[in-house]
Amino acid sequence: MKIGLQAYIQGTVEAVEFYQKAFGGTLGYNVRNDDGTFMHAEINLDGQLLIALSEASTSVGLENIKRYSPTDYPTMNFSVSLGSEDAVKKAYEVLIEGGNILLPIGPLPWNTCCANVIDKFGIFWYVSV
Repeated sequence: MKIGLQAYIQGTVEAVEFYQKAFGGTLGYNVRNDDGTFMHAEINLDGQLLIALSEASTSVGLENIKRYSPTDYPTMNFSVSLGSEDAVKKAYEVLIEGGNILLPIGPLPWNTCCANVIDKFGIFWYVSV
């Protein structure tokens, strides 16, 4: 079985570049809409699908990005284990641009370097080693 993450957001062209920068990913299979945005864009990391993006006509939930606190989490988060502290720190620095930090980067009993961030596109990430 193969499981993939599909996110419907506004600003897919910017988001593709944003996630490539955060995770060092590459643009995989993609199809553009007539206006240049992505109907479907896959970001791959180490040859595997990290996230697929599709342009949404509305931004459901973006107004709530800043309202979440470390004790008030959204229903879901997307976990990415990046393999090194440097990779986690790089992703974290990009993801916090315009986002909301729920758990600052640092160690927890089960991981030496991790963080929880809702990025500027409204996606909730748990990044870890």
